[in-house]
Amino acid sequence: MRQLTLIDKFIVRADRALRTIAASEQHAQRSSPAAAFDEAGLSADEKRHAAGLMRVNHAGEVCAQALYQGQALTAKLPDVRAEMEHAAAEEVDHLVWCQQRLDALDSHTSYLNPLWYGLSFAIGAGAGLVSDKVSLGFVAATEDQVCKHLQKHLADLPEQDEKSRAVVAQMLRDEARHADMALSAGGYDFPAPVKGLMTLVSKAMTSTSYRI
Repeated sequence: MRQLTLIDKFIVRADRALRTIAASEQHAQRSSPAAAFDEAGLSADEKRHAAGLMRVNHAGEVCAQALYQGQALTAKLPDVRAEMEHAAAEEVDHLVWCQQRLDALDSHTSYLNPLWYGLSFAIGAGAGLVSDKVSLGFVAATEDQVCKHLQKHLADLPEQDEKSRAVVAQMLRDEARHADMALSAGGYDFPAPVKGLMTLVSKAMTSTSYRI
């Protein structure tokens, strides 16, 4: 198998970015947890609120894809690079599941996804350039933020929207496992002030993606 050139790698990353932003081009390896439930009869307000929350979750998965791809690009150790690629592949399921729920709720993904992807890719690549320990630590801290958002969404979603709730519950289990994986692989446990700053940044993303 021939070695990929710099141009080859750029094309591969660009293709993955386009496929992530246009989620219809992605395919999940696992069936959606929503398939086990019937579509609920939601009021217009409930439907709009559920769609807003699932749009935030979808945007979060776009960020996760970009973060992992950026880190995989600059990771120094082959096993760390492989972990990043594996985590990104699992996140594709979440991306597709959220897209499916948005389609079912007659809504759309965030128009700001290209921006979120670009910023997250740059952050991921930058973390990887510093060190694999920092890169893995950033994954753990990010997944911790995601878990907090998902827990809040489980509480906020309409009780009868079992399809969306099933998707979010499975995502929560997967994200918690990714965080544990990153720390056990040697990730740096970020101090509270850094995590606090990440919380502020994530709030800005969630509040805009809910509406736009």
